Amino acid sequence: MLKKRVITALWAISLLVVAIWFGKPWFTVFVAIWGLMAVFEFYKMVAISKMPALTYFGLIWTLLFILSPHHDIIIPQIDYAILMPLLLTSGVILSLICLLLLPQKEKAFTGWAWTMAGILYVGWLLSYFVALRGLDAGRDWVFFALFTIFGSDTAAFFIGRALGRHHLAPHISPGKTWEGAIAGVFGAIIVSLLLTMLVPLSYGQAVFLGLLVSVFGQLGDLVESLLKRNMGVKDSGKLLPGHGGFLDRIDSVVFAGVVVYYYVIWAI
Repeated sequence: MLKKRVITALWAISLLVVAIWFGKPWFTVFVAIWGLMAVFEFYKMVAISKMPALTYFGLIWTLLFILSPHHDIIIPQIDYAILMPLLLTSGVILSLICLLLLPQKEKAFTGWAWTMAGILYVGWLLSYFVALRGLDAGRDWVFFALFTIFGSDTAAFFIGRALGRHHLAPHISPGKTWEGAIAGVFGAIIVSLLLTMLVPLSYGQAVFLGLLVSVFGQLGDLVESLLKRNMGVKDSGKLLPGHGGFLDRIDSVVFAGVVVYYYVIWAI
């Protein structure tokens, strides 16, 4: 399993690095494909629980949210501050209208709630990475966000397996431990400090931001673990050997992207 995990990580990270480096449109295409696969897995899990989510609607609106930071190319007449509320409002209204067309009306509103949850959880949160890449020095900040959370995840995984004794959240994810979580924080801080040669952060800022990325990333991991437990599945999918599904690989990433984006626009 570890061998499969390493091989999958190597080719996925290689593709990701190339996409980040060349930017538009390659990074957006990469995020869009990954996001569509992830939200499709999300709706498959919902279907297992017999919730009639509007899968195709969710896929379309997820894609629209991911592409929304490129509004200047797609719809230049609309300001970004107007576009996001418009996307959200139209998604709510049109999906509610779609409920009227469903042949099965039972649990229709429960399915609608899950439809919107997938759009917001995957589409809206992933759009922050596309927006981050579009900022000044956006390439460096995307590298910072991703490799800091990778450092956190890697340290938490290996130290947790080797030294973990005290369960972090046994009713949500029995395999996670406090030892792994603390190691994850230190892993993120170390990577963050190393990347100060790439981004304009003081050592103090790097420690603080590394801490934030790790904490929110691990909370995101727990959120997806809770989702899978509620849905009664072990992994969101099986397309990534050793890692599960596409949604499994962005559980911590989506929270980290939001944290870094707002830190950059507010504090840098």
